[in-house]
Amino acid sequence: MATSKSKTPREVMPSVPAAGVMSFLKDTRGLLIWTTRDLAETLGIPASEAAKVITIMEMQGYVKAAEGAREWFTTPAGQTVSGSKLPHYTPERVAAALAGLKERIAAARKDFKSPFKISAAVAFGDFLGNRSRVQAPDVGIELVKRKSDAGAKPSATEAKARHAFLKQLRGKNTPLNVQLYQEWMNKRSHQKLLRP
Repeated sequence: MATSKSKTPREVMPSVPAAGVMSFLKDTRGLLIWTTRDLAETLGIPASEAAKVITIMEMQGYVKAAEGAREWFTTPAGQTVSGSKLPHYTPERVAAALAGLKERIAAARKDFKSPFKISAAVAFGDFLGNRSRVQAPDVGIELVKRKSDAGAKPSATEAKARHAFLKQLRGKNTPLNVQLYQEWMNKRSHQKLLRP
């Protein structure tokens, strides 16, 4: 008698971080529909993983099926949970803000008195597409302490210093959402901000 193999949770649940999925949902603001392939390509995952992600988002009420095969639209709940905003920046303004950020990053990397080194910097968001209006891009910046404390855990003081450093890098009145870098950011579609 044949027995059916039960799937392990790893086979059923997608291996995509929730923050990555939310970044994709945020990017869909202003689109009427998007496809399973769009999700897979943006997050750099196989279509089978994208299908699992969509199933979970649909159960949570964040997306609904559109009329076309494998076409979806993001619900108001999906827009809210992802933190999306109405796209109102021009691509030119975003490009100028990112160019200014690149300059500040280059200057910070040369400043050996700075408490942190910048080891990675990526920007992502709907500005990567071909749209006439976009949201403020998200930017992930990886900070490494210049003076190592041999495996010491980050303190609350260090966390405040990192936050202040990122705020200074962001600049004033720029349409940028600057945050600490996470590994998933490098896997999804992005623009590198570090000059070689």
